[in-house]
Amino acid sequence: MNHTLQNLMRNATQLTQAGRLNEATQTIQRMLRGASVPDGMPAAEKSRVLAEPLDVPAWAQPKTSPTVLDGCVFEVGAREPASAKAGVGTPLGAGEFNNGSHTHAVLTRRFKLYKPPGHVGRALPLVVMLHGCTQNPDDFAAGTGMNHRALEQGFFVLYPEQAQDANPSRCWNWFKPSDQTRGSGEAAMLASMTLAVVQQHGMDTRRVFIAGLSAGGAMAAVMAGAYPEIFAAVGVHSGLPSGAASNMAEALMVMKSGEAGIGLPGRRRPLNATTSAQMRPQTAVPTIVFHGDLDQTVHPRNGEQVIAAVAGRVATGAQVEQGVSAHGRRYTRSTQRGDHGRVLTEHWLVHGAGHAWSGGSAEGSYTDGMGPDATREMLRFFLSQQV
Repeated sequence: MNHTLQNLMRNATQLTQAGRLNEATQTIQRMLRGASVPDGMPAAEKSRVLAEPLDVPAWAQPKTSPTVLDGCVFEVGAREPASAKAGVGTPLGAGEFNNGSHTHAVLTRRFKLYKPPGHVGRALPLVVMLHGCTQNPDDFAAGTGMNHRALEQGFFVLYPEQAQDANPSRCWNWFKPSDQTRGSGEAAMLASMTLAVVQQHGMDTRRVFIAGLSAGGAMAAVMAGAYPEIFAAVGVHSGLPSGAASNMAEALMVMKSGEAGIGLPGRRRPLNATTSAQMRPQTAVPTIVFHGDLDQTVHPRNGEQVIAAVAGRVATGAQVEQGVSAHGRRYTRSTQRGDHGRVLTEHWLVHGAGHAWSGGSAEGSYTDGMGPDATREMLRFFLSQQV
């Protein structure tokens, strides 16, 4: 990164600490605009480009104030989420989709739980689904079609809901140290919620899985790393690896570049297989990743880093295959096996896809119906695993 962007980074941090949030927002916008400015551009042209404001849609602005920076990691390029009314766009035909809430320490979060018909007295699997920024449980359920799969295959689905007072855009705070560490913040609350629901409904503790989109995908990676004894497998769609950032400014940079800490004093090494291995939990949780190679919100390199953080020296060489979805979307699927010969990671790079749930329904936001079907493939991967 050039010196101009390094200076912008320092200025943004200093302005935030000083409480000058509006100026800090403008500085970060200039920084993101400048990430694509070539070093050889004439000084006058470079100054003009850096001065241009970043075009963020009105609906993606924080609901409280456009100058709020805490947790302000926006996703762009999708419409408003679906209505919060239960079942909108998702006629289940059977089963229940109920509201609930859970409190752990000082945090309380609402959730929705899908219960398949005939669940009483049966130890069924659970899939925890973490929505992306600006989304809610109903929208995420509609877009992914996970409740329909649960009806067909017989498992529970838990949708925790991020509170707007915890993040203006309802993003999970995957980039905050207090929320990405075992035993504290949102990570501890989500683990506690999961265990409480499992115990209440007598679910199969060997088949508890977690998945998420974007900020939710990044948080799912955090949860698998912090609580590997709870989750038998994890799905990260358009997300980032656990530990990729430790504050909002770093989060914006790694989302843009896919390289952790670029341009930050003292943190200049990109996140690669070596540095990722240092963050890998003692127990590597089987991981499936979906990422579009034209994702302009979260750089697709982040998907590679999720895999690197899990596999490290544990996995064998990747088996690579090319494919085409039923609707003509091409993809590359890479599979790695662990020490015992079982599949440890799957990486689906979806060619021509942006920041959206692959194979999802247009009833939800951030979806791409061209496929391949991420919901189906994640479930196949999940149900082949157990703790």
